[in-house]
Amino acid sequence: MSNKIQIFDTTLRDGEQVPGCQLSTDEKIVVARKLEELGVDVIEAGFPISSPGDFLSVVEISKAVKHVGVCALTRARKEDIDVAAEALHHAKRGRIHTGIGSSDIHIKHKFNSTREKVMEQGAWAVQYAKAKGYEVEFFAEDAGRADLAFLAQLVEAVIAAGADVVNIPDTTGYCLPHLYGKRIKYLFDNVKNIDKAIISVHCHNDLGLATANTIAGLMNGARQAEVTINGIGERAGNTSLEEVAMILQTHKDLDLTTGIKSTMLYEMSTLVSDMMRMPVQPNKAIVGANAFAHSSGIHQDGFLKNSENYEIINPSDVGVPSSSIILTARSGRAALKHRLELLGYQPNKSELDQLYDNFLVVADEKKNVVDEDLITLVANTPILVQK
Repeated sequence: MSNKIQIFDTTLRDGEQVPGCQLSTDEKIVVARKLEELGVDVIEAGFPISSPGDFLSVVEISKAVKHVGVCALTRARKEDIDVAAEALHHAKRGRIHTGIGSSDIHIKHKFNSTREKVMEQGAWAVQYAKAKGYEVEFFAEDAGRADLAFLAQLVEAVIAAGADVVNIPDTTGYCLPHLYGKRIKYLFDNVKNIDKAIISVHCHNDLGLATANTIAGLMNGARQAEVTINGIGERAGNTSLEEVAMILQTHKDLDLTTGIKSTMLYEMSTLVSDMMRMPVQPNKAIVGANAFAHSSGIHQDGFLKNSENYEIINPSDVGVPSSSIILTARSGRAALKHRLELLGYQPNKSELDQLYDNFLVVADEKKNVVDEDLITLVANTPILVQK
């Protein structure tokens, strides 16, 4: 089995379902080209039958990118597949992503159907899509809550019908990582023809476990991860591309790789955040404003002695210029001395002690102390000599 993980980015489809974050076709093309430069393998460009705008976006993205697959989402319906095939006409490497619910909850309460009919419809949709001449990916919606034995039968049936990729979504973000991993392993152990397709994982973040579940799926044999920039997406969001990429890059013992150019991650995050008008939370892993910021005195002292004391990723590896020492009332003398030296000052011990006492008064009032505040402190400390 290959150790290369295919990165399937659905920022422009699942990610764009966030209320208020819709993009124009021209904006989507900008993002798609940047995703291609980032190194993703497949871009899910839209759901063509859902609106004229989505149809146009799939058409224009198919024209705009050259070295990455372009995917169009459909339901397991003839009209959906026909429209998707038309939208992908210009794609250098097109993919139709079709599927149907696999859990009894969906089968009974969404489709008012039976397991047998769902399996028949799923296999038919794959076969029909395959005849269009594109790659075909099948999604077993709500696979995280599906009966395992039935899920295995469904996967085997759609692979037999010609599916190139089979997506096992944790649609509701229900699964725990060890159980989701076992679910993927069960399929590898019980689906006879599973070697004929790539197994994909698509996890939602309703319980904050999307990335953990994705990694568990990859560790158990899945070789495609479905992700979004900044983890955006329906409800609580999707698996974050930047988190998966950096987990695999950091944990080399997993022996799993991607084609992602990690030094572009911060730039990519900022682009999507700005264009979708969706701020990134400061404590967001990898790309948040505080991801490489240190404000506790104990942490600052340890970081200044050796960055590896408190950082497992070099900020430059993800395109962040440098780590930050944030001066607050929790900061110690080491951090204050460091910032003063960056400003060109070399206080001795007694001068630093005097400055530190004054600094704490300012820090209690201002919360964060900036360079301008330090310059004022220095100006009010006559014995301090500037270099």
